[in-house]
Amino acid sequence: MDHDDALSARPQPDPRPRSAVSGGAGLCGLIGIFVWLGIARWYGLDGPYSALVNVVACALPMVAWSLIVDKVHRNASTGIDWSAPRPLRTTLDTSLTKLAGLWATWAAIAVVYGTVRSYWQGNFAFAMWCFTNAAPILFVASIPYVLWIDRHLIEPRDGAWHLGGWMTGQAGVDPEAIYGHLRAWGVKTFFLAFMLAIVPPGFASFVRGDLQSVLHDPVALANWLITFMFLIDVAFATVGYILTFRPLDSHIRSANPFAAAWMAALMCYPPFILMNEGGPLDYHPGTSDWAYWFQGHPVLLALVGAVLVALTAIYAWATMAFGFRFSNLTNRGILTHGPYAISRHPAYLSKNLFWWISTIPILTTGSIVDAARATLLLAAVGGVYFWRAKTEERHLKLDPDYRAYFDWMTRNGLVPRLFARLRG
Repeated sequence: MDHDDALSARPQPDPRPRSAVSGGAGLCGLIGIFVWLGIARWYGLDGPYSALVNVVACALPMVAWSLIVDKVHRNASTGIDWSAPRPLRTTLDTSLTKLAGLWATWAAIAVVYGTVRSYWQGNFAFAMWCFTNAAPILFVASIPYVLWIDRHLIEPRDGAWHLGGWMTGQAGVDPEAIYGHLRAWGVKTFFLAFMLAIVPPGFASFVRGDLQSVLHDPVALANWLITFMFLIDVAFATVGYILTFRPLDSHIRSANPFAAAWMAALMCYPPFILMNEGGPLDYHPGTSDWAYWFQGHPVLLALVGAVLVALTAIYAWATMAFGFRFSNLTNRGILTHGPYAISRHPAYLSKNLFWWISTIPILTTGSIVDAARATLLLAAVGGVYFWRAKTEERHLKLDPDYRAYFDWMTRNGLVPRLFARLRG
């Protein structure tokens, strides 16, 4: 074999496609959470306002890193040209039309929140308190922001403008742009309220945890650490739904246009959730949890607890990898780093493994029928998440960046290759 043949026989480099988010952004957000949690535990700050500060502590370091180090505001995908701002007089009409569309959207969201009574009960009442107090600030701040950003946008006529143009009878309105705008705000309307509702309970539970007690009980320790992982997940997700701005390159590039994707996602969240107690996919009757099945076996309790904590950590890592771009049912840039270099859907995979290991549905406190039913229902839950993953990919494959990532993962990703081998 000559030199050229030897070179051609070597494995050719197959670089992973560039990720839209750097690992440094998520790491900065995590550090911010750790700092505030240390302060909150030291001073006993376990209330809802402290939980909101935790979200801010997560957001600010990520924004600073992204602007100073990653310089995301200079990405071409922002659609912004900072070098040649247009005179205000040339963009004023566009901005006023956009503000009309934006305010009409917010008014419709307010009607939805005000009409649905469940939004003012339980944990959701805190989310409504946040929105009620933030609304006047957002209304006033939107005016200088839109007037400023439109001077720099390469194409300022976005979905809000098309909606405002349709409302005011202007020419050149694109219905598809309006539908995209409404879908994007539909995502924010539904999921941000849910995230803000669950921010305080998890934060308070972790801050109030008695470290001396949990260290002597493997079950308590595992549950406390699992709470911590979900605290991280919720903080990053809440930041993601709030910070959708073009100067941060975190705007919603597209919201999923397929009805099946919305159906698959919504059935995993209240009030449409199918897996909750009494729901059609409730697999809990006749079952118990890992602490029950392994009681009296401290080594097994410790091992299973460690596995469950690790799975929840992967779940939180999958959210943290988004930085401040996490959002269901949207494309805000394709991730290829962190857990997404191993699996295309690390959160769904780790979540379902967690449920199987923590519940062990084939074991039952009732009858063999209960065990069979629980096993089949939990398998159906996994089917829902498989369907959800496929509907998300259908949307993301409209982006050539995702198709490149998908192909690379098929060749190199640990989990896709494992499943390929299992399928023969």
